[in-house]
Amino acid sequence: MPKHSKRFKAVAEKIDRNQYYEPAEAIRLIKETATAKFDETVELHMRMGVDPRYADQQIRGVVTLPHGTGREVRIVVFAGPDGQSLAKEAGADFVGAEDLAEKVQGGWTDFDTVLATPDMMRIVGRLGRVLGPRGLMPSPKTGTIVPAEDLPGVINEARLGRVEFRVDKTSNIHVPIGKASFDEKSLMGNLGALMEAIMAAKPSSLKGNYIHRVTLTSTMGPGVRTDLGAVSALRSDSV
Repeated sequence: MPKHSKRFKAVAEKIDRNQYYEPAEAIRLIKETATAKFDETVELHMRMGVDPRYADQQIRGVVTLPHGTGREVRIVVFAGPDGQSLAKEAGADFVGAEDLAEKVQGGWTDFDTVLATPDMMRIVGRLGRVLGPRGLMPSPKTGTIVPAEDLPGVINEARLGRVEFRVDKTSNIHVPIGKASFDEKSLMGNLGALMEAIMAAKPSSLKGNYIHRVTLTSTMGPGVRTDLGAVSALRSDSV
């Protein structure tokens, strides 16, 4: 069993492990217990009822959080000459084609988001072993394969708070919804937008419960079990 610090034990006492809190109360507790010496990330953790071994039970998508993520996003764009110009003007951090692919193949991974124009997938496809395990491989499902003319808009969304959610091989979803320094209304707005997108991504073939358990937590804080019915009903306009 991991040993918790005195700080963690003290804040954990404020949370009843047997209670399922309403979303607003859960967020209030998260902010109250995020007492580390840095601005902790607030995260949504979900235990799903799907079996990710089956292709028709995958859950994956993107959503732009209305109040942002509170973190700096380093954006890589693979594009031809025209797309590179647009991407640079839109503020992408790293832009290129073959040269950029060689850098990534060499082990460079100092970035958070990868976008590619369709014609560049012949190059980006070779980077699967590097990008795949980090969940950064461009895909139509996540809107990261982008026509050159659409790059500025997608880059802007990524800066504002575009996040990806996907079920992992253990049937869990983990997504940031902001920082502990955000006010409660902003965190609730982000949570509502994310839950709306996750509910819309429910596989039509699924039999049984879609979601089994929802927990909100901060980077260094205790988890707060959240009422399943209440959080599932949240939408982007809930706040």
